[in-house]
Amino acid sequence: MTTTDTAEPTPAPEREILTYDLFGTAVRDLAQQVVDDGFEPDIVLAIARGGLGLAMGLGYALDVKNLSAVNVEFYTGVNERLDVPMMLPPTPAAIDLTGMKVLIADDVADTGKTLEVVRDFFVDHVAEARTAVIYEKPWTVIRPEYVWRRTEGWIDFPWSSTPPLVDRRGGLAH
Repeated sequence: MTTTDTAEPTPAPEREILTYDLFGTAVRDLAQQVVDDGFEPDIVLAIARGGLGLAMGLGYALDVKNLSAVNVEFYTGVNERLDVPMMLPPTPAAIDLTGMKVLIADDVADTGKTLEVVRDFFVDHVAEARTAVIYEKPWTVIRPEYVWRRTEGWIDFPWSSTPPLVDRRGGLAH
């Protein structure tokens, strides 16, 4: 008598695919959440690089012309990260934001540690700081006020789902 393995193959982890069209929808939906909440930010602060496009879109949708960015390094590769996120210079002077309502924008709250570092850096200097993300993971240490989608899956963003044209560490990419 022959036996065959009837076990189902393990399914691949779920992936979220964000297209540029869906990104436009996400920006408008997040902006509407901010409006519906009655929050009127004085400045939109992008966490670079992932939050730059979102911050620009939110700035236009909310008619906020005061945009700034902070560079934070945490991910060094796919599923590879530093022990803690590090803000890289130049950082906006926290004192220049005194009394402002700040909307912090990023692409995803995965661990949430990047959002936490940025929020904690500015929170004592601003009137109010709120966060907006396209995606939130269930294990994040910070709960953004504005979220477009929640997921456990890996996210393919349109700006990072294909390799760069240039590898700054070694010339042209192939």
